[in-house]
Amino acid sequence: MLKRHSTYAETVSATRWAIPQHYNIGVDVCDKWADGSGRVAIIQEISPDDIRHYTFDDLKKYSNQFAQVLKKAGVARGDRVGILLAQGIETAIAHIACYKLGVIAIPLFSLFGSDALSYRLSNSGARALVTNTEGVAKLRTLSDPLPELTTVIDIDGTQPTGRTLPFWSSLQTQSADFEPVNTLADDPAVIIYTSGTTGKPKGALHAHRILPGHLPGVEISHNFFPENAGLMWTPADWAWIGGLFDVLMPSLHHGIPVLACRFSKFTAEAAFDLMSRHQVTHTFLPPTALKMLRRLENPRDRWPLSLRSIASGGESLGLELIDWGRRNLDLTINEFYGQTECNMLVSSCADLFEPRIGSMGKAVPGHDVRIVDEQGLPVANGIEGNIGVRKPDPVMFLGYWNNAEATREKFAGDFLLTGDMGVRDDDGFFRFVGRNDDVITSAGYRIGPGPIEDCILGHPDVSMVAVVGLPDEERTEVVTAFVILNEGVLPSDALKKDIQEHVKTRVAAHEYPRRIYFVNELPMTTTGKIIRKQLRDYTGQRE
Repeated sequence: MLKRHSTYAETVSATRWAIPQHYNIGVDVCDKWADGSGRVAIIQEISPDDIRHYTFDDLKKYSNQFAQVLKKAGVARGDRVGILLAQGIETAIAHIACYKLGVIAIPLFSLFGSDALSYRLSNSGARALVTNTEGVAKLRTLSDPLPELTTVIDIDGTQPTGRTLPFWSSLQTQSADFEPVNTLADDPAVIIYTSGTTGKPKGALHAHRILPGHLPGVEISHNFFPENAGLMWTPADWAWIGGLFDVLMPSLHHGIPVLACRFSKFTAEAAFDLMSRHQVTHTFLPPTALKMLRRLENPRDRWPLSLRSIASGGESLGLELIDWGRRNLDLTINEFYGQTECNMLVSSCADLFEPRIGSMGKAVPGHDVRIVDEQGLPVANGIEGNIGVRKPDPVMFLGYWNNAEATREKFAGDFLLTGDMGVRDDDGFFRFVGRNDDVITSAGYRIGPGPIEDCILGHPDVSMVAVVGLPDEERTEVVTAFVILNEGVLPSDALKKDIQEHVKTRVAAHEYPRRIYFVNELPMTTTGKIIRKQLRDYTGQRE
C-alpha cells in the first residue's frame, strides 16, 4: 500500500515491494475481512427494486463451499476453470474459490460468440466452466468437442443434468470449512486472454502476485486509494483485467465494497442514476464510457453525486475529456496505462502533480518503466521508442499459455516490450504514440492517432472518432478518420471540410485527416478498444 507523501519523488523513493513468499489472492481479498462483523463486500443491483448485500463472511462461506464443489467434481490444483459470467456475486465466488483451491481461473466475456468461446476453452484445456443458462446454450453450439471440459456449473440451474451441475444447490450441500492451498506468490492463478485485435488471442498467464503488483497503480490513480473510499464501481466487465484487477480484487483487498450491476444497455443517464442512487465514491470508467457520459453537460444538476475519484485507461483521454471532468464533476480524471501482460504501469495522480495533456502520467511507484529500442536498451528522453518494463516485476505475466515462442518475443534484454510506442520527457511524463501497427507513416512523418482523435472529438458535431492510416501510393499512408456524428447532425462535404480545418489549425497542417468516413458505429473489442485493423481494411463505400 502506498503511503501518502507530498511529492511524486518522495512517493517513489519510499515505495518498496513487500510480497511474501506464500500468498493467495482468495485468502487476501476475502478471509482476512471475514471476522463475523458483517462488513459489506458486494452490493449487487439486479434492478432498482432488487438490491442485495453480501458480506465478507458470506464470501468466505460461499467460496469455501464452492471450492468443495469443484474439488468433488475432480478439479485439482493446476487445472483451469472458465468463468463465463457478467458482474455478479457468483463471479466473485467462483474466482475466490479457484484461487483458494490452487486452480487457474479463466475470465470469459459473457458476450463471446461460439468461436471465441470454443478457442479459449480448447486452448486452455479448461476442466470446468461456471456460467449461466445462456452460456450452457452456447456450449451446445460449439463444433469443438472439448474432451477436457468435464463439468459445467450453471448459476441458473436447479437440478443436475448430465455433466451440468446447479451452482447454488450444489454449493449449499458442501461444508463451509475449507483449508485454502498455501500457494506461492509465483504460483499460477489466472489466464487472461488478450483482446486479439490481430491474430489469435494469447492467454497471458499470471501468478497470485498479480494482485499486489496492481495495488500501487490502483492506489495512485485514485489519489491514494482507499482514502475517502466508500463504494467502488465500474461498468467494465469483470472478465477484463481492468474490471477484475483494477476494481474488484483491489477493492476487496482493501475491504472496500464493490457495486455489481449489469446494464441491459449502457447509457450516460443510467450510469449517473446508478452512481447517484448508491453514492459511488470511486469509479473506473473506460474512455468509451467517458465519451458517452461527456454528451451530458452539468450532470450534478440532475443527480446528487458523491464521486471523489475517477480513473480511466485503455485509450488516451486528451484535453476534451479532462476539461469535461473538471467542469462537470469538479474532478481531475486520472489516466493510467498498462496492458494485459503487465498492467497499471504509468498513471497520473492529481494529488501529486498536474496532468500534462497528451501524456499518460509518470511511472507508477515500484515499476521501472523506460523507453527502449528493439534490443531493450533505454533511449534518451524525447526519443520515440518501445514502452518497456524492467524485469522482474510483480505485475508482469509468467508467459503466454502454451506459447513459448510468443513469450520470448515479448522480451528484449532486461525489459518486457509492451509493443506500444511512446516518448518520455525530461520531467518523467510518458506520451503514448500508438501501437507499433497503429502509428501512421505519411509523407515521411510518423503520426500517432491520439492527438488527432482528441482534436476531432472536440468538434461540436462529433460524438466518437477513430483515426488510422490507409494505404496511399503517394504518401505511403494517408490519415483517415472514421467519425460518428452527434444525434441529429447530418453528414456533408461541408462538415468534412470543417473537421479538417479544425485539425489543421489545432494539431498540425500535415496531420489533418485527408479522408473522412461518417459511420454509425466503430468496431470494438469486448473491452471497448477500437479494432483499428478492421478500419484499415475498410473499403470506403460511405466516404
